[in-house]
Amino acid sequence: MGKLLIFEGLDGSGKGTQTALLCDTLRRRGMDLRQITFPDYESDSSALVRMYLSGRFGDRPDDVNAYASSTFFAVDRFASYKTVWGEFYRSGGLVVSDRYTTSNAVHQCSKLPPMHWDGFLNWLFDFEYKKLGIPEPDAVVYLAVDVEVSQRLLAERYQGDTARMDIQEKDTEYLARSRAAAEYCARTLGWRRVDCTRVEDGRKTMRPVEEIHAQVLAQLADIL
Repeated sequence: MGKLLIFEGLDGSGKGTQTALLCDTLRRRGMDLRQITFPDYESDSSALVRMYLSGRFGDRPDDVNAYASSTFFAVDRFASYKTVWGEFYRSGGLVVSDRYTTSNAVHQCSKLPPMHWDGFLNWLFDFEYKKLGIPEPDAVVYLAVDVEVSQRLLAERYQGDTARMDIQEKDTEYLARSRAAAEYCARTLGWRRVDCTRVEDGRKTMRPVEEIHAQVLAQLADIL
């Protein structure tokens, strides 16, 4: 089998940017790899994800319970593994992904009381890794960003047009719960934490992209 590296974090934490930077760096080193992202909005397999995030099943994330919404995202990953990158991975290839099963851990735990998080995580990993048969990651890089910073970055991404945000992105209370769940998962599941924010002139802001990238490389040095 190959290796599977995951970038995880809240919306607006820079996962896509850091995934691309890592892949560019590794390609310059002569490494062959596959870069993927979830949800795979170009695939039919993400249809239920798109319906959920657009509010077709309810205006708030909590309108769909943690177990039901987890299956939407899991099926999208299964389809991608079977049709896009599974053969490459099984032949020993390196796959780098922006989001994975770990996103279900973060975003769906937030719908449950903390006393139920461990039970949900046990169910989730058994469902995706054992029953569906997609591979477990070799490392998860958690990009830790304060909610207020991620919200500001999301607002900039959409130029202040909140109507363009999905139901998760626009629900600040839900994102705060997701941050708490992410911190718990990072601690208990052994994710490799990279702090992405700093205080500058009394204001929380993102650290420079290249500075974060350097820390990512340091966190993954034992694998790469």
